[in-house]
Amino acid sequence: MKLAILDDYLGVALGLADWSAVARRCEIVVFDRPLASEDEAVAALADVDIVCTLRERMPFPRSLIARLPKLKYIAVTGMRYDTVDTAAAAERGIPVSNSEVSRGGGGVSELAWGLVLAAARHIAHEDAVMRRGGWQTRVGFTLRGKTLGILGLGRIGSRMAAYAQAFEMKVLAWSPHLTPERASASGAGCAGLDELLRGSDVVTVHLPLAEGTRGLIGARELALMKPEALLVNTSRAAIVDQQALLDALRERRIGGAGLDVYEAEPLPADHPLRGLDNTVLTPHIGYFTRDMLRVYYEDAVEAILAFLDGAPVRVVNAEALARR
Repeated sequence: MKLAILDDYLGVALGLADWSAVARRCEIVVFDRPLASEDEAVAALADVDIVCTLRERMPFPRSLIARLPKLKYIAVTGMRYDTVDTAAAAERGIPVSNSEVSRGGGGVSELAWGLVLAAARHIAHEDAVMRRGGWQTRVGFTLRGKTLGILGLGRIGSRMAAYAQAFEMKVLAWSPHLTPERASASGAGCAGLDELLRGSDVVTVHLPLAEGTRGLIGARELALMKPEALLVNTSRAAIVDQQALLDALRERRIGGAGLDVYEAEPLPADHPLRGLDNTVLTPHIGYFTRDMLRVYYEDAVEAILAFLDGAPVRVVNAEALARR
């Protein structure tokens, strides 16, 4: 058997978990670069039996799965598996397993709060000015007494609400099915989407990407925000209309943005976001901590060994496989 560990850009995968039991049964190949096209992925993975992904860095659509005849198993690191066509995998008899979410967490909300602070106080910009020999160039704003608007009050959104309360902020929350009781349990007020956008000094996105949330924040919604308000997105880029966001930032119709997710990843070197001075940009590192990666890769080792033993665990397409 041949196992490919994908998208390990920093070469940390093999050091964060004990792969020795897998190595005795599989040839392990680690890719430290993105496989940027489907043709490149097919050429690189043609003789691979098992792939271990790193979150959503590399999609596995039906077209790619169909071109990998030796593929027998996909181990997804992370809970979500949106970028893997699990139905197409099931049609080929390929189980897809994910990570055990209860063992990890915290990294995304901490990074999101870091973006809130960095954008509110222009930390990245002022750091760059200092390194060039300069001094103060901008004035930020205090979070205490301001309003944080949270789109999506799940695990991550609820942590954001707790952080905001520690900073003595008012908290508003919205999601398609949020109830006042659920919001109150997290210390937030339940608001309509337009009300939240109008009333918040910082809006932070923590919704899953679905048909109902794709493009949720467009030009109309951005126009509702205060001229000095900040938008933070560590969830999915497609929840915010990217052209509308670029226009709002270029024209200074909102105060700025802190972003960790992009429609194209890695973000192209010439992408216009890189040229804006009212953004804080991080390279999709919300989940990327040693603690979280250790959980992911330990779960991947467990899942791969279980598959090799003929009893795969946490199989997300088990029902579709059973119907074959």
